[in-house]
Amino acid sequence: MPEPVRIGILGDFNTEFRSHHATTEALQHSAKKLDIELESVWLPTPSLLAPDAPKILEMCDGLWAAPGSPYRSFDGMLKGIQFARVHDWPFLGTCGGFQYTLIECARNVLGMKDATTAEEDPNAKNIIIYPVACAVPKRAEGAPKLSGPVPKIRLRPGSYLAGYYGKEVVEEEYFCNFEVNPEFEWTAMEAGFPIVARGAGEECRAIESPSHQFFIATLFQPQLSSTAKKPHPLVMAFVQAAENWSRKKLDDSILA
Repeated sequence: MPEPVRIGILGDFNTEFRSHHATTEALQHSAKKLDIELESVWLPTPSLLAPDAPKILEMCDGLWAAPGSPYRSFDGMLKGIQFARVHDWPFLGTCGGFQYTLIECARNVLGMKDATTAEEDPNAKNIIIYPVACAVPKRAEGAPKLSGPVPKIRLRPGSYLAGYYGKEVVEEEYFCNFEVNPEFEWTAMEAGFPIVARGAGEECRAIESPSHQFFIATLFQPQLSSTAKKPHPLVMAFVQAAENWSRKKLDDSILA
């Protein structure tokens, strides 16, 4: 019997966060649809700084940088994302995971060691992620500035992301107070991660890597709209990539 596909979720699980429950559930929706066994494990951000963290990450077939910023360890989340990028592990980042993916690229690919978020350091020089500029109207009291379903996200024609959706205009759900500072959009493209989704006001909403087997990060949260009857296509693609990677690693170990 084949081993279960193992997904490491980078983040600090909080029972009160709807998005955290949705993340684990969305993975199971896709696994059931694909008829594979899948297990997921949350990897707290402080643990990603431990000496044995690379070995733990290597045991995973895919890595998902989950929502939940600010994380318990800013540097731990960056380390987990860096592992996926450098070692070409199937990777998906959503919401805070998307934001930190951009920071990791700016710091470790472009050498901008002070790249950060306004949430972490509002007085920093290179603030890659800053407060949402245009809040969603009629949002619930106390909800993040960008929250609920947001229509007309345009996907770049020919991108992997558009291919997974099978269309170029989608509606997705957000739950965040921070987004990409447009003055620093160039950092994603310069680091080799083109922007493949934009909002109604041309805001950056997703990036992907054309050179990795699967590396996509979105500000929106696809897990929030996944259901057992209708798994989300992006999560499905991620789980499929993780299964493919699991099989390749097994084949390589047999041949070694």
